[in-house]
Amino acid sequence: MSKNITPYKDSTLGKKEQVAQMFDAISTNYDGLNRVISFGTDVEWRKKVLAIVKKKNPTTILDIATGTGDLALLMSEIEATKIIGIDISAGMLDVGRKKIAQKNLSNRIEMILGDSENMPFEDNFFDAITVAFGVRNFETLEKGLIEILRVLKPNGVFVILETSVPEKFPFKQGYNFYSKNILPVIGKLFSKDNSAYAYLSESANAFPYGEKLNNILRNIGFTNVESYPQTFGVATIYSATK
Repeated sequence: MSKNITPYKDSTLGKKEQVAQMFDAISTNYDGLNRVISFGTDVEWRKKVLAIVKKKNPTTILDIATGTGDLALLMSEIEATKIIGIDISAGMLDVGRKKIAQKNLSNRIEMILGDSENMPFEDNFFDAITVAFGVRNFETLEKGLIEILRVLKPNGVFVILETSVPEKFPFKQGYNFYSKNILPVIGKLFSKDNSAYAYLSESANAFPYGEKLNNILRNIGFTNVESYPQTFGVATIYSATK
């Protein structure tokens, strides 16, 4: 994906800093907007990620780009001894910590501020790693994936949930119209950051989804790479092992 796709076209900050700034700005509205934008289907997609991870019976789980912790919270259904969510947005993490506290899960889920491309974990540390709608926000995709491979244990599972673009008529045409015309308008109506949802739409369209991402994962060193398109192809779940 092109590095030129950033949230704020006139900013002198790097992509990483811009993404953190953007998510800080939309953090309080993010969960509600996600439900509206995806018509609630993102909840079902996350449940499918949980099902893949659950099969591995992991004891240590890392959720990268955890945001407000939706997926990390879902992972609490697994009897893991350690669940960590990492994100570069302090605002998103603040919302996530409140959600975790409300469910009395602060003793099981730890939320930390950190860079997914330079993580403070030892090699071969986690049994399972997940990323939901986060890999397209990496400043350097390959660097982030290499870092994930480093901290994943041998035979550990890595699962990505990410937007993709439908390829069949009429879903492709409908998706293009929705993402270019409707999504930015919804973002402007509900968010104080007018650029955020235009960026999310643009970055989703430019991301190397499907077999392109499968091949990137294989080239990085992941094995058993598989992809599962969701809801006519508007999102895709990727599963890989080390």
